Amino acid sequence: MLQIAQLTKRFGGFTAVSSVDFALEQGEILGLIGPNGSGKSTTFNLIAGMYAPTAGSIRFLGEEIGGLVPAQVCHKGIGRTYQIPRPFRRLSVLENVAVAAFFGQAGRVSKQQAWAQAEEALDLVQLPHAHDARVEGLGAAGLKKLEMARALATQPRLLLADESLGGLDEHEMNQAADMLARIRKERGITIIWVEHIMGVLMRVVDRCIVLDHGEKIAEGLPREVAADPKVIEVYLGTDAAAVQAQVAARV
Repeated sequence: MLQIAQLTKRFGGFTAVSSVDFALEQGEILGLIGPNGSGKSTTFNLIAGMYAPTAGSIRFLGEEIGGLVPAQVCHKGIGRTYQIPRPFRRLSVLENVAVAAFFGQAGRVSKQQAWAQAEEALDLVQLPHAHDARVEGLGAAGLKKLEMARALATQPRLLLADESLGGLDEHEMNQAADMLARIRKERGITIIWVEHIMGVLMRVVDRCIVLDHGEKIAEGLPREVAADPKVIEVYLGTDAAAVQAQVAARV
């Protein structure tokens, strides 16, 4: 579905992403992990069209999309969430998602279709879609769910989930992880998930790619990545044993 080849992004003399290669198969959940400053968000922003690559290729369903602007990328079938939800505060929960449905399909759907798709997305993330449900009534977990619903309403084939667990407690984290698994199962959406909470992420993803200082340092199954000495050295550190135990307990 997605082929990244020699992807590079420089900001002046600083190289944020350096010659990164990876492929994504349809139906996978791929974890993109690494320490702060490793290039994860920049890689996301390159795929989503926030930045144009300095070099390299981004091919989605066989088509080169590197350098397209975000709206064009969205209309090709790639949706994304953001770490910090920024909903339209004056709109209802349902209206927020309906706007995303209309935008994500370049206005090719009717108002009635956009409302229906918004309700479907809210059902999937288990948020109410009553017309009087307000954004102000949502806590941190609810805002994360709303962010996910807005991305889903654009009708993506590939979802880029950016730190969906930030600010959540343990129960909410597990709910969010289960939600991503449910999105893949019920909608057949392929997912790339950037996350720092390793134990929860490793429970859901099929494969992991690890970045450090803009370079790919590891790729493989969760158990392989969790045991990789380089990954332990630069990222997992003293948490390695706990992460390995959680990976081993996967069902």
